[in-house]
Amino acid sequence: MIDDLSTGSLANLSDSRNLGGALKFHHLDVSAIEFGELVGLRQPEVIFHLALLPPQSSDTQDVLRSVPMLLSVLEAARMHGVGKVVVCIPAGLLYGEVAARYLPVKEGRKADAIGVPHVMAQTLVDLLGVYRETHGIEFTVLATTNIYGLRQRGQDGVVAAFASAIIRNEDPEIYGNGKETRDFVYIDDAVDALVRSINKGGGLVINIGTGIQTTIEELWKQIGAGTTLKAKKVSRRPHDISRIAVSPTRAKIQLGWSHWTSLADGLSVYKEIFAKKKNS
Repeated sequence: MIDDLSTGSLANLSDSRNLGGALKFHHLDVSAIEFGELVGLRQPEVIFHLALLPPQSSDTQDVLRSVPMLLSVLEAARMHGVGKVVVCIPAGLLYGEVAARYLPVKEGRKADAIGVPHVMAQTLVDLLGVYRETHGIEFTVLATTNIYGLRQRGQDGVVAAFASAIIRNEDPEIYGNGKETRDFVYIDDAVDALVRSINKGGGLVINIGTGIQTTIEELWKQIGAGTTLKAKKVSRRPHDISRIAVSPTRAKIQLGWSHWTSLADGLSVYKEIFAKKKNS
């Protein structure tokens, strides 16, 4: 595992690192020269690149960094005979603003609202295609929706933001009018999709989502149930889209994947933590 820890925490790997040394961690930026050397040393069959574009990408400079990062991964794969690269790209960046009549959106639909993040997301897909055709490096792009789960930071998504507010006993903020929709996927389901993509889905963009739209207001009602907190509505951020949900049909056909965790079941994990904190 390679991470520069710019957004993550080494403590999150404490359990995995105790598995008899099975997990090796390297504190490194994938753009560094040492990354290619490490790939040559380890000789992996597949590289999972999960740090291309964060779901909340809005800063142009942050988004532009994604190209040299992917190039570094692809060049290392080319030089050292790696067979496949699997990447995750947020569906909201890949598809942009999608009219309600096209939801849940299918793979291949072009963004209706073009901005730098959307252009860069498509550029990354094109770059993977070039290396596949030119150098024979297989790829799969997982177009992920709102992945949630424990250990996220408060700024890592709306579920984490709401959970963080509840733990702090503070009224959360909703960006927009609360009618905005998202497609929520539990982390365990997302990891299952990654594992399935090792030997399947070559050369494809594959949506990883439930196909179900949930409004931000409804999300708050579910996760905030039992609290006296009230969500405050503030102005929508410039990069926020109005709605998103993706069709999981290709994932079912190509990966044999579908989500098995309902939103209610996924949020129940948070509620257990809230209850423990309340009783502590």
